[in-house]
Amino acid sequence: MVPDNYSRDKLIALLQLAYSGERAAAYAYRGHWHSLTSVNERDSIRRIEEDEWRHRRLVGEMLARLDAKPSRRREIRAAIIGRTLGLLCHITGWLLPMYGAGKLESRNVKEYETAARYARDCRYFELIDCLLEMAEVEWDHELYFRARVLSHRLGRRLSLWPQPPPKETIRLSYEGESGTLLEDKSRHLRERATTAA
Repeated sequence: MVPDNYSRDKLIALLQLAYSGERAAAYAYRGHWHSLTSVNERDSIRRIEEDEWRHRRLVGEMLARLDAKPSRRREIRAAIIGRTLGLLCHITGWLLPMYGAGKLESRNVKEYETAARYARDCRYFELIDCLLEMAEVEWDHELYFRARVLSHRLGRRLSLWPQPPPKETIRLSYEGESGTLLEDKSRHLRERATTAA
């Protein structure tokens, strides 16, 4: 078993990366939906932007729970990258931003799954369900962007990023590794909270 402090340090580093990454993504999506003319696409990407801000808030709360703070350097870099990408969406057309977003969202699924495993290893069980839920939301985002890329005649010719496994495997693979169901962990945490009160 990995030592608790090793997993905690890894979890904090990954959450700091995710916290700033969500900021960059939200700014980029804001520019992206502002650049589109289709009302349906604008609404879809605006909702994805809202998800990114919500994830950022949740990750910030997790960092505080771990007595950690965001990386100032990453925060500045994320703001610059996100706003720059948002501006570029007005120039490049919609295919390139959709492609880049899909590839990044695919990576985000894995990052949140990995964070859930680190949370398990350092016994922050209360973070696991939220981390896996965020992985599932990122999975939905990847699916949306993949479909949009494939709807473009040039997009069908591009070599796409690897397709993630089915969404239900996010929790199933975690439960298989952990040897317990997430509901059991949740019940254990509720019982512990009741006993402490």
